[in-house]
Amino acid sequence: MQGFRSAGGLQRFVSVFSAVRNLFVPPRSRRSARATHLHRLNAMAEWNVAANVAA
Repeated sequence: MQGFRSAGGLQRFVSVFSAVRNLFVPPRSRRSARATHLHRLNAMAEWNVAANVAA
């Protein structure tokens, strides 16, 4: 809990962080650099769509 004032604050952070991390970090498997790059490009496009909707 380093840096968090309460267990609730930590839980809120972890719930959001895990969702964002799952979007950007590709699954652990043998992938080519190109496949990883394409995964991150798609993730960034999804992030931009979500950010524009929220704004």
